Amino acid sequence: MNIIPTPIHDLYVIEPKVWQDNRGYFFESYNAKVLAEAGIKAEFVQDNQSFSQKGTLRGMHAQNFPSPQGKLVRVIQGKVLDVAVDIRKNSTTYGKNFSVELSGENNKQLWVPPGFLHGFLTLEDNTIFSYKVTGYFDKGAEIGVMWNDKDLNIDWTSHLAESEFLLSDKDRVLASFDDLESPF
Repeated sequence: MNIIPTPIHDLYVIEPKVWQDNRGYFFESYNAKVLAEAGIKAEFVQDNQSFSQKGTLRGMHAQNFPSPQGKLVRVIQGKVLDVAVDIRKNSTTYGKNFSVELSGENNKQLWVPPGFLHGFLTLEDNTIFSYKVTGYFDKGAEIGVMWNDKDLNIDWTSHLAESEFLLSDKDRVLASFDDLESPF
């Protein structure tokens, strides 16, 4: 595995080594020892999976205390634009975002530690998105920010036109970044 630091401290892109031959391919999608050696020490307690059509935008979400979540995310089939926003108040990159294309073809993953908002935009139909999380889902601990918040300035529309976006009712009414009282 190749662990690649991003411009935001503690946020990493992970590229597994893929072995291919005429039968198909094989790769390690998770190796606790390799991640720990790179400084990613996470105990995963739950695996989640979503299936989405092109244009589905899920985000920007996080979980507050007492149930913060770190996430190791990847795409099994299809393609997404995956986005993380640093909401750690004492971080030099507070409010900054990082995005990466994750796909079933490139097998890249993103480690999103607690203290980050997370979301993704599905770029292909029938996309299967998988994430390992370090905390159990806690509806009472959910926090979020509008996907199109002007202060975050996330570049979603260079990938799809906004008219193609499919959002949940919940994601249409999230708070602005200015109104977020980050617990991190």
